[in-house]
Amino acid sequence: MPRLRLFIAGTVQGVGFRPFVHREAEALGLTGWVQNDGDGVRIEVEGARERLAAFVARLERTPPEGAELHTLVVDELPENATKQAFFVIREGTTAGPLAPVLPADRRPCAACLAEVHDPASRRFRYPFTSCASCGPRLSIALGLPWSRERTTLAPFPLCAECAREYAEPRDRRFHAESMACPRCGPTLRTVEANGAERAEADEALTRAVAVLRAGGIVAVKGLGGFQLLVDATDEAAVARLRMRKHREEKPFALLVADLSGARALAALTSTEERALVSAEGPIVLATRASGLAARAIAPSVAPTSPRLGLMLPATPLHALLAEGAARPLVCTSGNLSEEPMATTLGAALARLGAVADLFLDHDRAIARPVDDSVVRHAGARPIVLRRARGLAPRPLPMETPRAALAFGAHLKATVTLAFGGHALTTAHLGDLGTLEAAEVHRLAAADLCDFFRVRPEVLACDLHPDFTSTRDAEVLAERLGVPLVRVQHHHAHIAAGMAEHGLSGPVLGLAWDGLGLGTDGTLWGGEALSVDEAGFARVGHLGPFRLPGGEGALRDPRRVALGLLHAADPALARRHALPLFDGVEGEGLMRLLATGHHAPVTTSVGRLFDAVAALTGLNKRITFEGQAAMAVEDAADAPDAPPYPVELGGEPAMMALGPFVEGLVADLRAGRTPGHVASRLHATLFALARGLAARAGLARVVLGGGVFQNAIVMNGTLAALGADGFETYAPRVMPPGDGAISLGQAWVATRGSAAR
Repeated sequence: MPRLRLFIAGTVQGVGFRPFVHREAEALGLTGWVQNDGDGVRIEVEGARERLAAFVARLERTPPEGAELHTLVVDELPENATKQAFFVIREGTTAGPLAPVLPADRRPCAACLAEVHDPASRRFRYPFTSCASCGPRLSIALGLPWSRERTTLAPFPLCAECAREYAEPRDRRFHAESMACPRCGPTLRTVEANGAERAEADEALTRAVAVLRAGGIVAVKGLGGFQLLVDATDEAAVARLRMRKHREEKPFALLVADLSGARALAALTSTEERALVSAEGPIVLATRASGLAARAIAPSVAPTSPRLGLMLPATPLHALLAEGAARPLVCTSGNLSEEPMATTLGAALARLGAVADLFLDHDRAIARPVDDSVVRHAGARPIVLRRARGLAPRPLPMETPRAALAFGAHLKATVTLAFGGHALTTAHLGDLGTLEAAEVHRLAAADLCDFFRVRPEVLACDLHPDFTSTRDAEVLAERLGVPLVRVQHHHAHIAAGMAEHGLSGPVLGLAWDGLGLGTDGTLWGGEALSVDEAGFARVGHLGPFRLPGGEGALRDPRRVALGLLHAADPALARRHALPLFDGVEGEGLMRLLATGHHAPVTTSVGRLFDAVAALTGLNKRITFEGQAAMAVEDAADAPDAPPYPVELGGEPAMMALGPFVEGLVADLRAGRTPGHVASRLHATLFALARGLAARAGLARVVLGGGVFQNAIVMNGTLAALGADGFETYAPRVMPPGDGAISLGQAWVATRGSAAR
């Protein structure tokens, strides 16, 4: 009989690919075997030639949901004189190289949720129910190839009934490595803040629901770490969580039991609904609905936002809690402000003992922390705000002439390991402002290298010398004796876009964000860069202005407004920004601006939003990053408003601040509404993008930086450049902000490029 040997690389482990192959082979009457290996899946199959062709076509065209085939190699083997009797799944081998692929966690499928709700099922109300197509993956994986003994479920051997399901080709748990049941799987327990155990199994679940319904705060060991849950309709309970967690105004996410619950709270588009119910199941930011259910949400959930962040259950445990509580629940990371998420009961008790009223724990270990992903949509276009559960660490194809490990930025940190023709970026790790966060970041870098048995040949980090990520990269580079490439922040933003879209240079990159250290020692953030494999050149930027008080200006939009107006005309600053301060503070800041002392120079587009927020009264002080910018975006209500004057001159092209500020001040004097001013700011950015692109003369434009988290800026810039005939590329699977910096650094490091 004709016989084929196939090798398939890509996301083909942890997605039910081997059971799929087995079913397809049996349906076509083929025999042979399939196995997971460290670098992919190997198959040998024999049968009639036309059936073999149909088998290969099915693998290519209709793989299971979540699978991505990057490589498919088919070789014909000598025909066997005797046909084999069966098609089987073989045990994998750990020998040889590992592919840069690690399966992502997946929301519970409809079939598993139906079992959890079926009193006749042996998995009725069992919170760890999963099958071959859903359940934990990244959060429990200890090694490749994907198999139960290389997960944190290894201590839970299958009972006889589960083993029978595992071995039955027609069962959806055929070779489902993360499967479990109440008899052989993990168990819940409740623990008081003093460490005393109170209840187990279903009694623990009932106890947690009772505490939630009574207005208590429950710390729940979720898929990738502890989360804090509270009744979202109880204002006193939500306010108490804010106080204990030290999170003043930043919106909380809401967990709802099902799609109908989400529809009651938000005016969902079809795109947003598809994202909510997808296997990835991120938190989706959507516009609030106006009905009774939405009005019942406590004001403290999202005090200043017209949007709500909604999520469907990430696990059966979340589903049982949401259904038991019978109301929307706040579901937020189990940490204090700026700290990493706790992943063990000991860490949770130590960090959250003064926050939670009850701890709902279980005995399945978490291999690595995984937070919830967050997305919003600009029309049908997804904008990833936080890439984590379900979305990470999906690899991106990328040429890797040498293995590179990139350490990312200081905020929204990630780590990227590039090898074997792909780049693998960790889930969101958070900000590196604490010792605990820095340790999580270092462990993530070590975990990537150890997991894939890769010794990096080059390291990459940000240009800023004081970032924790930079210092860690320096230490490791010295220890390994490998080169360290320091990548300018905005260069990395554009390189990340090039990596995502598989682009080669030259391209024009518009890198608009908060702040990043430039090659001239100033703080960039409104950049036009010409980027190719050899490096980058700065071809344009926003006009420079100073930030009086340095880092203090990042939390005080009034200072940014003072610096912006002062750069155009000190008299305008005195007249329109100085009244925002009391006399002593304001005069002191004016002296800093006059002398340049403790007033660093920036070209940041992100800071323009801060200035407009302060001058229009939308936000004079902020309690979390991006708060002022969000207020300006939300206020914009005049889509046809004209831009403020955009005048570009010099080489590199620079937008003069004088005409812009004069137009802004004229609107303030005329008593224009904050919405009108906000709309004109957005229109100004579209005009700036067009002007910079025309000056650069490059056909392709890549967008990057945190400002493009703004849906108006994203859509408007793409439309403006598209109307002028430019090919535009914006992030779709990676965040526009700093979560993609490590990917861009890896792209640069593998090419040995730098500034020029």
